[in-house]
Amino acid sequence: MNSVPITKDGEKAIKEKLSQLKFIERPKISEAIAEARAHGDLKENAEYHAAKELQGLVEAKINEIESALSSAQVIDVKDIPETGRVIFGSTVTLYNIDEDREITYKIVGNLESDPDAGKISIDTPIAKGLIGKHVDDELIIDTPSKKLNFEVIDVKHL
Repeated sequence: MNSVPITKDGEKAIKEKLSQLKFIERPKISEAIAEARAHGDLKENAEYHAAKELQGLVEAKINEIESALSSAQVIDVKDIPETGRVIFGSTVTLYNIDEDREITYKIVGNLESDPDAGKISIDTPIAKGLIGKHVDDELIIDTPSKKLNFEVIDVKHL
């Protein structure tokens, strides 16, 4: 099985999510199923079927997270000396030449990706285009929607 990169902070957050699912959500669902069962006929019990469906979704998510963590390679970018080069885990400040604005991304693993929070997956076109670049490099990145023109302003290991 191939190892999947994950940041140290991402591993911590994902383990907290897993704990939440296992020790809070799972017991709540079990209680809801037991309560719905007590209402009688299960064939026409919408509460029971909804709880069972939710149980299936939660169990699938638990399995997905456990599987991903078992193949994860945790990388603590803070242990890597800063050279001004973009690597996995870097926080990169870019100047978008076309839109005349700055934007900051942290390059993370797939499980911890959250574009709204500025965390982009290592597998995205932007992250792939940034890896290996240095401060002051200008680059054009092809994305599915358009070409983006950037200049790398800053690279930090946060």
